Amino acid sequence: MQSVAYDLHLHSCLSPCGDEDMTPNNIVNMSLLKGLDVIAITDHNTMGNAKAVMECAEGTNLIVIPGMEIETSEEVHMVCLFKNLSDAYKFWDIVKENMPEIKNKEEIFGRQLYMDKNDEITGIEENLLTVATYLSINDVYENVKNIGGVSFPSHIDKPSYSVISNLGFIPPELKFNTLEIKMKEKKDELVSKHRLLEYKIIHNSDAHYLENISERENFIHIEKKDIEGILNVL
Repeated sequence: MQSVAYDLHLHSCLSPCGDEDMTPNNIVNMSLLKGLDVIAITDHNTMGNAKAVMECAEGTNLIVIPGMEIETSEEVHMVCLFKNLSDAYKFWDIVKENMPEIKNKEEIFGRQLYMDKNDEITGIEENLLTVATYLSINDVYENVKNIGGVSFPSHIDKPSYSVISNLGFIPPELKFNTLEIKMKEKKDELVSKHRLLEYKIIHNSDAHYLENISERENFIHIEKKDIEGILNVL
């Protein structure tokens, strides 16, 4: 077994709430400066910048997992991670088919920028990405599982867009192994109150700004240092 420092919930400049400095190169270089071993790109309801970030990390020791933070029909956020871009894009196709078309208002929400590995803008997403999809929590869980990925509820300690704040409980029929708690000081209270002892608890930054990317402080223990080895633990 070996320990790797992780941050599995990062937004790029494609997320409307993500700072425009969250470019592929900036994300990779800041993650390396902070001593991280593995990160995941999890923009809102899209995989559009995952490939560019993965390409930027080639030749480094940083593992980049393609992912997404999806908003379910219950307005619950879930992180979805995949073994490779091919699997990630299969899920993205499903999400695209279940997204309402609501035009983004850049003056309110910010621009949604597609970028290449050189941090060049290749396109601007016109439809707002921070919306509830037509997919339920169960739909997301089952589709991700069938593709061979891993999903877990995001920031369950937040007062909004979390499974506990919106539903009041973790659906027992969904066999999540992992839950994300953003604020470490809330872990013991949440675990005790909601009887979460059987879950693996991880802490991610949910960073929308470069300075918020995690330091080398959160670790998971894996047998094999690659994406599959990491997903197996989750």
